[in-house]
Amino acid sequence: MSAPGNGAASGGPAGGGAAGGGAAAATGTHAHLDADLRAVLEAWPAPTPEQEQLRRDYLAHLSAHADASAKAGPPAHFTASCLVVDEPRERVLLTLHRKVGRWLQFGGHIEADDPSVAAAALREAVEESGLPAGSLHLLPGPAQLDRHALGSGFTRCTEHLDLRWIAVADPGAEPVVSPESLDVAWWPVDALPPDTDASIRALISALP
Repeated sequence: MSAPGNGAASGGPAGGGAAGGGAAAATGTHAHLDADLRAVLEAWPAPTPEQEQLRRDYLAHLSAHADASAKAGPPAHFTASCLVVDEPRERVLLTLHRKVGRWLQFGGHIEADDPSVAAAALREAVEESGLPAGSLHLLPGPAQLDRHALGSGFTRCTEHLDLRWIAVADPGAEPVVSPESLDVAWWPVDALPPDTDASIRALISALP
């Protein structure tokens, strides 16, 4: 879970760049994911000057570090996360993270067998929400970048450079609490947990 290719997907990967999987994914390296990261970031139209600066910083970090998308790479590395919303955009599904102790979006480390960064975000949402893969529909993205330092509950990881997507859940989809969470619950967008991070509030306020 992360503490706080383009095109829609229904229960499958979405995102820009080199996201096809294939031989690169089968090698167990992150080369195809670093390439996908670069393609996504180079094509992404940042919505604000602050997000544009982060986009440039992300590209510089990617150029400076090998396996920048891997947990075993540099202590500051890329992650993928996903904010799950209902179709009317009236509620968001958040997890009470076991390590962080706060309500967050779903997310975490990018795995070598993920075909793309967007697919990693969707996988994390499915694993941590307990929702069926076919009930989540990833919107074109990413929707937000967020770079944040980590607390003492994490080991060698010092900083996450997160790419955040949005996924719409089918009506009636019911979450199941995963081992990584203390709870998973729907929250009205106008009545979020009091300690919700400002970056998540900003993402919710800009829902398409």
